[in-house]
Formats: sequence, C-alpha cells, structure tokens
Amino acid sequence: MKKEEAQKLVRNALAQGRHVLLEPEAKALVSAWGIQVPTSVRIKGVDDVAEALKAVTPPLVLKVVSQDIIHKRDVGGVITGIDDREELSKALREMKGTLAEKAPAARLEGFLLEEMIPAGIELIIGGVRDPQFGPAVMFGTGGFAVELVKDVSFRLAPLSRAEVFAMMKEVKSYPLLTGFRGSKPVDLEKLASTVLKLSEVLLELEAIKELEINPLLVCDVGAVAVDARVVLQ
Repeated sequence: MKKEEAQKLVRNALAQGRHVLLEPEAKALVSAWGIQVPTSVRIKGVDDVAEALKAVTPPLVLKVVSQDIIHKRDVGGVITGIDDREELSKALREMKGTLAEKAPAARLEGFLLEEMIPAGIELIIGGVRDPQFGPAVMFGTGGFAVELVKDVSFRLAPLSRAEVFAMMKEVKSYPLLTGFRGSKPVDLEKLASTVLKLSEVLLELEAIKELEINPLLVCDVGAVAVDARVVLQ
C-alpha cells in the first residue's frame, strides 16, 4: 500500500463512522511508511482456505477480524502453529465455535491468516496525539503483560535518531537488545529506523489519535509489527 492509499483508507473509515481501524487496515497503513508486517491474506471462511494457502507459507497464525474485539486471545480469537489445509479448516471451525460462546455480540468481519514470525524480543511502539503538545511517541517492553510491566518511555514528535536511542536506554529491557547473557544483539539502527517511521506516520496523518504496535517482534527477519491498532479522531 502507498501513502496515498493509506490516507484514503483513513478517510473512508471516518466516512463510514468508524474510529478504529481493523487489524488488516492498521497493518496496511503502517506498512505504507515502511514498517515491516507479516505476509498475510484475509479470508471469510472455510471456502477460502485452498486459495488462501497459495498466498502464505506455513506455519501460520489465524486471527479473528472484528472491531468489537480488542484482546483477541482472551476470547479464542488467535490460533497459532497451523501447518496445512486440514489444520486451517479445523482452526476456523474451532475459532467460530469459541467466539460464539465467548464473544456472542461481536461483529465478525472475517479472519486474517498470517505467516508466523520467528521467536524474538517483544517490544511495544506507539503514539498518542495530545491536544496541547501534539503527537508523542512511545517505546518500551511489549507483549501481553505490557499493562502490568509499564516499562515505556515517551518523546514528543518529531524525533531525532539520538532521541530514539535515549528512549531505548530508558527501558528496563534494554539489555535484552544489546546481547544479554550471550544472546544475539539486535540491529539497533534498524530498530531506531522503525520508531522514526512510526513518528512519521503520526506527523503525516493528523487524523490518527492513537497508534500502537504490540508486539513489535524483533528477530532474525527484522522488526515486525505482529499486531497493530489505530484509533482515529
């Protein structure tokens, strides 16, 4: 997706009265600024399985797409480790059944089938737009426990590369990025570039109120936006 298409996506969502982008839309938006996202395909159900598997390579993760479900794992809206057509069909049936039980009122808008990303360090990057100070960028420790850990740093946009490095060093998980206990250090320059790209998104799209990528998985294939959420104003 190009930047112009991302801007059109935002305008269309607002015209429809939607203030939260769906996950596939949010990922398409950040990818327009060069932030890496998993290879994926959106499907409606079992009838799309055969065609979908031509577009992605296992192992795969299946996610529900719904503007009414924020924490997908809590309601069975994420299934990982899918290797073939049979497993995907089974996962779809299982997920639909679980969602009917745990989120009966949620409006389902299909499913997202993605290539799984290798294990790595889970970070969170994001931003909020303050009415007085403008956009502020966040960097910190990510994953499902982010609200408990609360290990994040903020800076006002636009950011310099030096400010991004300062943010990194302020979080407790920084040693994990530099080779803690013999682990492989990450490419901090590329990671900083990803944060700067997110800053550009906030500066160029004034309709964005909140943007969050959690987790941003830093691994052998890069810094990948495994999940993304965009709130519009």
